[in-house]
Amino acid sequence: MRLAKLPANSDAPRPRRRKRHGDEARSEGLAAARTLLLEEGPAAVTLANVGKKIGMSHANVLHHFGSAAGLQSALMGSMIRDLTGALDDAVDHLRSDAGAPRSLVDQVFDAFDKGGAGQLAAWIALSRDYGHLEPVREAVQSLVAALGEKFPEDGSDARVRAAVLMVAICAFGDAVIGTQLRDILGQGDQEMRNLTAKLLPMFILSQL
Repeated sequence: MRLAKLPANSDAPRPRRRKRHGDEARSEGLAAARTLLLEEGPAAVTLANVGKKIGMSHANVLHHFGSAAGLQSALMGSMIRDLTGALDDAVDHLRSDAGAPRSLVDQVFDAFDKGGAGQLAAWIALSRDYGHLEPVREAVQSLVAALGEKFPEDGSDARVRAAVLMVAICAFGDAVIGTQLRDILGQGDQEMRNLTAKLLPMFILSQL
């Protein structure tokens, strides 16, 4: 028995199309969009690409998100909520963990790296859509307050805010370009985290 030959230009099997309710479709669409952002960059976050990933037609993806801009805005909102949740977890760890500040550094770095906040922040910066960052404000303020509690006698408000700025920018840079820079410099994967954890107490306690 002869097997039919597949067309030479056939793609990998696509997910089978099935009917989904609104919330389920949006949830799957956002998960696919996040994967596209992290693996291929902002340009890959399109209605067509999301549809291919979840086995949904372009028209149906459009129905659930309204437009490409609507999809991208919903993805940013979802990832921002995850970032604020991660920062809240960092605050909880900082208040209860004797291993701080390394615990804080790992929490923030994980949010920017594994959580995708670094790619998200780069995307927001390139698109100039800074309004999406507004929900982060309260979480950052909580982080400042928790650090102030950790160093009540020596850490002034200005120093604590500068320390939070330092940690966030280091985490962002490490998530976006750290792998390549560490490779060029022959540094280990944990090098930036180690350095940031060493600098954090000094940053708060030194004269700025």
